[in-house]
Amino acid sequence: MSWLETLRTGAEAILSHRLRSALTMLGILIGIAAVILTVGLGEGASAKVNAAIASLGSNLLIVSPGSTTSSGGVRGGLGSANTLTVSDANALLDHRALPDVSAVAPTVQRTDVVTAGSSSWTTTVVGSTPQWLQVRGRQVQDGSFFTGGDVASAAPVAVLGPTTAQNLFGFADPVGQTVNINGQPFTVDGVLNSAGSSATTNEDDQIVVPVSTAQELLLGGIFRNSVQSILIQASSAASLSAAYQEADTELTNLHGITNPLAPDFTITTESSIQSTATSVSHTLTILLGGIAAISLLVGGIGVMNIMLVSVTERIREIGLRKALGATPAIIRRQFLVEASVLGLCGGVIGLLLGVAGAVGLPHLISNPIVISPVAAVIAVAVAVGLGLGFGVYPASRAARLAPIDALRSE
Repeated sequence: MSWLETLRTGAEAILSHRLRSALTMLGILIGIAAVILTVGLGEGASAKVNAAIASLGSNLLIVSPGSTTSSGGVRGGLGSANTLTVSDANALLDHRALPDVSAVAPTVQRTDVVTAGSSSWTTTVVGSTPQWLQVRGRQVQDGSFFTGGDVASAAPVAVLGPTTAQNLFGFADPVGQTVNINGQPFTVDGVLNSAGSSATTNEDDQIVVPVSTAQELLLGGIFRNSVQSILIQASSAASLSAAYQEADTELTNLHGITNPLAPDFTITTESSIQSTATSVSHTLTILLGGIAAISLLVGGIGVMNIMLVSVTERIREIGLRKALGATPAIIRRQFLVEASVLGLCGGVIGLLLGVAGAVGLPHLISNPIVISPVAAVIAVAVAVGLGLGFGVYPASRAARLAPIDALRSE
């Protein structure tokens, strides 16, 4: 019997029991679709996190203050102390001591209600310096950014994100208009370009003001002389490690740290944040993918069960084929082809279902699903492999039947 004849016979056997064949494929197609969607969700989440981290700026180092300890001995988390100042940021701009640092931006921020005429909006107010634009990789699409002179004089000027401008002024031009932040009037100098949003923050929904103005008019108190973080941009990706060492050495000397293992600040890199987030995403993807793979195992067991039933039902057919000269290898091949066709059909339908889910689900869950072509091909190959693997025993059982016993069976 030729391969073409074997395929034709296998297809006829599957089509003669359409409902049973469909139910057999159901387990495989659900498993394939589930694996594709879970892996796609993990890849999509990882891509979204990486995009959000990249939106912070390129070649970025983030300096955060250390932790506080209360009178009762309770330690606060990292960033709870007030150990960083604008003077620290200015010292990090010394290109003789830090040749691999290209830009530095101290930042403070808080959430405030902003009003413009009869409109009001709650947004994040960021205090920084003109180098914030370079460090964050942003541009001004309308008007201009505030200057170093505005920082020196604590000028009440502001630059709006596009979402903030839209909610406060609609389609009117906000440049030159006045907004009130925490009851203080600020003149709008410009509007930032759009940078999109992440799962945790909208980069377009913020107001940037001079850091000195934010400290004097908005924060006050203990934050009048301190900053919440310092953003450092290395001159290139290759010099990121050198910039880290230079910044660490400079701040250690400035703060008089005698024990290098217990500094009052921490420096994190964009790559370390990215690797941590990616590791978490991959772990969740593997966990969810493993759970989804269980349904594939169940589908494979279903294929073996149906093939065993098929062998029992077709004992007389098997005996007749053997009596007419069919070898055990031909009988085994026939049943393996049927099992693999069931796996292939289940895999292809599951793949189509997974792709359809990847197109439709992001509109419901607000999370992208990334379908990898390589993963799709592997999924279909796994489905065929399941059909073959779980079809081996039924096929071998059919091949071992003695012709006289098969023909004698009722």
